[in-house]
Amino acid sequence: QVQLVESGGGLVQPGGSLRLSCAASGRSFSVYAMGWYRQAPGKQRELVATITSGGNTNYADVVKGRFTISRDNAKNMVYLQMNSLKPEDTAVYYCYSSQGIGYWGQGTQVTVPS
Repeated sequence: QVQLVESGGGLVQPGGSLRLSCAASGRSFSVYAMGWYRQAPGKQRELVATITSGGNTNYADVVKGRFTISRDNAKNMVYLQMNSLKPEDTAVYYCYSSQGIGYWGQGTQVTVPS
């Protein structure tokens, strides 16, 4: 079983930056793809970014050029650097592991006021 714990969310003004972190438990972390998703009030959960075991990344069009996903396999950590934040980035951000049946963290709130 994999446990994921997100941190780093908060309130930030438009144009500001935040760095989200996801700590993963369990073995074989480096073997599996990881991702960040988000869910805004009244909307479906959506993909933000993914990173493969080899470090290949993929981003939603709405965050390309502003967000960067990275991982540290030695520390079992995944990060999401978010720059130039906009009010429409307001959501709960979830970490996801593709290991086994797939696992989700509990989420961390990011709020960018308009």
